[in-house]
Amino acid sequence: MIPAFLYQYIYIIIVAILSLGVLQHRRLLDQKESLINSVFLCVVLVLFIGLRPHSYVFGDTINYASWWGMIPWEGWNWNLSNKIFDNIYNYMGSTFPDATLFFLLMAAIYFLCMLMACRKLFPANTLIVFLVCLSAFSTFSYGTNGIKAGAAASLFLVALAYRDKIWVSIVFLLLSWGIHHSMQLPIVAYVLTLIFKNEKWYFYGWLFCLLMAIGHVSFFQNLFAEITDDSGASYLSSTGENWGGKSGFRIDFVIYSMMPVLIGYYVKYKYKLEDKLYDIMLNIYLVCNGVWMLCMYANFNNRIAYLSWFIYPILLVYPCYAIEDENHPLVLNRKKIVLGHLGFTLFMVFVYY
Repeated sequence: MIPAFLYQYIYIIIVAILSLGVLQHRRLLDQKESLINSVFLCVVLVLFIGLRPHSYVFGDTINYASWWGMIPWEGWNWNLSNKIFDNIYNYMGSTFPDATLFFLLMAAIYFLCMLMACRKLFPANTLIVFLVCLSAFSTFSYGTNGIKAGAAASLFLVALAYRDKIWVSIVFLLLSWGIHHSMQLPIVAYVLTLIFKNEKWYFYGWLFCLLMAIGHVSFFQNLFAEITDDSGASYLSSTGENWGGKSGFRIDFVIYSMMPVLIGYYVKYKYKLEDKLYDIMLNIYLVCNGVWMLCMYANFNNRIAYLSWFIYPILLVYPCYAIEDENHPLVLNRKKIVLGHLGFTLFMVFVYY
């Protein structure tokens, strides 16, 4: 059995090798071959992550394994916080001897929905974009630790990808919310982008939130703590170093979060890209990332940041493939963007942490 502490290193090394290989030979992959390779990779990752040891190394994994079977299944309970996730967990806990099949199911939702979104959005470049999503520095963590948020986020990506089929989109939005109630923020942001379409004000709002974070203004964090549920309030109302993570103004997270914003501003106002889906994704990101900055000083603020970061890899490379001008700098340098994104994750895994 592979030691638990090696899993993340093995994962990112495999993703890095495959990414470099595809970038080197991308023109040799037609759509059918790209899809077959993507599906095969997806299955391998579901098995690799789903069959991981139930170790404390994977954060919440050990909690779900330790609590397994403690809550007897007495039928569907609509009063639970995460109506789909909690009911599935309780049912399987009363049916199966350990949590292995449950983790396999969650890994399947996580990686398969991620692939579905990549396939729908990038039919000609499915494999490389899937690898970009896999190489995001939060991807491994939310496949093994914050598995509720990870699975819910992947379902939300499918809802975005199928926005042209409204009923399919609505179903996946509801599934996303049912897996993790925190997805109410991206869903509200999604609805807002459909109603209010002045992109400039989303950028202004993001800058305002950044200034509030720099100034350590806690008004909004306290406000959100009052209107959210008990679980969210417990995160937002507590600060300090006692939670095992880094606190204070996260300049590293801000710099990371800023990249899609800078590219988005350039694409929208310098290149004048007209793409409704890109506009929606960018505005959702600006809203959700802005809310994170307003709550930056809370414990577990990385979990709030993930409510925008899960869109990050797709948002980062979307203009590279949506722009039709083959001589455009983003198109000419998309390999460098992919490598830079991968390099950041490698730095975070092997150096920073």
